Amino acid sequence: MGEAIRLAPRWLDLLQRLESAGRLMALTRNEACVHERKGTYTGVSGGGGHLLVVGPDIDLRGFPSEWAAAWYLTVDSHRGSLHSIQIFDAHGCAVHKVYCTDGTDTASFETLREAFRATLPPFQASAPKKARIDRPDADVDALGLRQAWLALRDTHDFFPMLRSYSVGRLQALRLAGEDLAQPVSVGHVRTMLTSAAERQIPIMCFVGNDGIIQIHTGTVHRIIEQGAWLNVMDPDFNLHLRMDLVASLWCVVKPTEDGPVHSMEAYDADGNLVVQFFGARKPGTAERDDWRQLWNECTTHHIEVAS
Repeated sequence: MGEAIRLAPRWLDLLQRLESAGRLMALTRNEACVHERKGTYTGVSGGGGHLLVVGPDIDLRGFPSEWAAAWYLTVDSHRGSLHSIQIFDAHGCAVHKVYCTDGTDTASFETLREAFRATLPPFQASAPKKARIDRPDADVDALGLRQAWLALRDTHDFFPMLRSYSVGRLQALRLAGEDLAQPVSVGHVRTMLTSAAERQIPIMCFVGNDGIIQIHTGTVHRIIEQGAWLNVMDPDFNLHLRMDLVASLWCVVKPTEDGPVHSMEAYDADGNLVVQFFGARKPGTAERDDWRQLWNECTTHHIEVAS
């Protein structure tokens, strides 16, 4: 048994009020990957079509134009009541979920149920979003794309570059050249996570959907395989990746003002980005040498872009 209360879509206010509840669990997922991170919602701000949570534990980049409805859910079981706030897009797909933990001020969390309770028309999910269809490769200015890629000064400029050339993300990886993006065996994601855990190399793990991106920064420890699932099972960070839905894995390098930045990126069969991994770093600092060494071990040949 349980209860579902519709909440008013005052998104910035809602995220800001979560801090008072203390330790929570943030969950973001797509069809192939689930990212769970425990911590406090701090450093919340909004503007320019974005919502940001930039605390040391909970790290989110939200796109509220994709957020359509939210509910406060209470689910009763023999272990007690589980409280959560769950946000969905117009198609009825989960964007982001917030769960109470053992460290949550439950009374403070429950105040959100009444503070945001809303009487709204019944939610009607729209038809599923159509899959993106890339233009034919021959219609893309591949040389211009490559030159723009080589001229990047910040990783955040990558998506605007794709938009300016009207090219899909995976399509751009294919067209840029193997010195910038190289396909590798899907199994290398397992190798990378296992090695990062053994060597205690801090990483950044990005998982998102159309409405939000959730980031973990830090070391990983327990890497466990269960059937098709590759899992990170740590006290504050869990990752669940369905390896059978990962169609391709790419080692990618982007120039920045701080030197080249190397990532590992997994895509599904429709070309959707599933998960990205980087070495842990802050803007203004160079990439870690141990991450770069691990990344190069996963490529079929060494690739590099000059600073």
